[in-house]
This record gives sequence, structure tokens and C-alpha cells, in this order.
Amino acid sequence: MSAAAGPPSGEQLRDVALEAARAAVEVVREHAARGVGVAATKTSEVDVVTEADRASETLVRAMLRERRPDDAVLGEEGDDVPGTSGVRWVVDPIDGTVNFLYGIPQYAVSVAAEVTRPDGTAEVVAGVVVNAATGTEYVAHVAADGTATATRDGAPIRVAPPTPLGRRLVATGFSYDAGLRELQARALVRLLPRVRDVRRLGACSLDLCHVAEGLVDAYVEEGIHLWDHAAGGLVARAAGARTELLTGVGGRDLMVAAPAHGFDEFRAAVVASGYAALE
Repeated sequence: MSAAAGPPSGEQLRDVALEAARAAVEVVREHAARGVGVAATKTSEVDVVTEADRASETLVRAMLRERRPDDAVLGEEGDDVPGTSGVRWVVDPIDGTVNFLYGIPQYAVSVAAEVTRPDGTAEVVAGVVVNAATGTEYVAHVAADGTATATRDGAPIRVAPPTPLGRRLVATGFSYDAGLRELQARALVRLLPRVRDVRRLGACSLDLCHVAEGLVDAYVEEGIHLWDHAAGGLVARAAGARTELLTGVGGRDLMVAAPAHGFDEFRAAVVASGYAALE
């Protein structure tokens, strides 16, 4: 589809994202059935890439190129491909690769579509996160009138109801960089007494979807990338959450997510615990 054909709807982009994510999940499952091995490392020796990551992203890119050849694509494992349509796809072929390596059923294919508006601002208008181990599908899109919807396996989802900070269950994660991980651990020690407990599940996209469905009450993590949170962040927001990227204590992007009704209190606790650089 060319740029002259006009901007696609959120629903159209959602359908393309879901088709691509479902196909990629089948590739991931085929690799899992044959046995998973490390193909390479990235930021450190514990930050791994598998052949399944590469095969999944190759397939998604091919499908997007066939269906929307003028769009840009940003993927975790491949080159940043420019486009002319005003649409950019953001792809994480396996979010939670270490879980995948160990056989822990918490890893996902994440595909999001971002549209650049006439004023130059970019907005994610479609997002799909599919847990490749379980098949659970989280899907969100923004309609032409600006309303957003989020579903899990086709059923609408909403964030958890208002809960005092001390009874909130918080999802989090840690960087593969040892120095940043130490800073995160120090902040976590200060946050932990303020909340019910924490969970480290190992996949940003799914953590955000768990906020969306009320499985956890909040999420915080430094060192994530756009491909980690583009789709899951939209799912969370469409279900009633707020998300914000701050500058973390280690100088990298710090994602804070929580139901809108309790976001400010959780954000304040995150900052007070030392997760963020001084504001």
C-alpha cells in the first residue's frame, strides 16, 4: 500500500500485526520442539540470541514487506528499515529469550504499528503480544475517533481496581548489564517495603499485558527498548493504565506503568525508592 492510498486504520494495522505475530509464534514453537541453543550474545554474555529469534523476525519482516511494502520496520535483531508511508512497525521476535532458552512459559512475540501524525508526533495505534508458550493473545488498537480497546483472547480486559499502595503487586525486571543491575537491586530494596510484593517474570511485553488484565498492579523496569514495550504499552493504556518513560538512575529509559487511578502514587514511590534520576 502506498502513502497516496491514505493512512490505514488502527483496525487494519491490528489485523496485519495479529497475522504476523501468529505466524511467528508457529516458527518459535517449531524451534522449541527441536531444542533451543544460543546463537549469539548481545550486551553481555548472559544477554542471548537464539536462531528462533532470528527466524521469527525474518518471517515477520517478510510478511510486513509483502503486505505493506512502503512501511518502515524497527526490529530487535535486524536493521532499521526506513519507509515512506508514515507507518513504522516495531517488532520483538521473542521477548523473554532467556525464558525461552530455559523452557519457562513466559515469552512472547510482540508486533506494534506506530503512525506519524501530520504534526510530526508518533503514536502506537495497534499492538499485539502473543505468549508463544501458551498461545494467549493480547490485542489493542486505537480507532479513528481516538478510543482504544484491549482484549485477551478476544475478551475485553481492564486494569485492577483501586488498591492501596501497600497492597499492590509489582512486576519488575533487571538489566543484563551488571552495573545497572546493582543499581536496580538497591532501588528494589527500598521499594519492596512500600508494596505488597514483587514478581520478576522475565518479559516486558507480557508484564505490561498483565497490568492491563489486572494480574499485577504495576510495573517498573529500567533498560528496556521500544520493541519491548511498544505493543504491550498500548495494551496497558487501552485497558486503563498510564505508562511513562523516565530517565532511570542508570541513565537509560525507565518504564513505569500502573492503572491510571493509582499511577501518580506508584510513580512517586518509584522515584522515592531511587529508580529514577533526580527530577
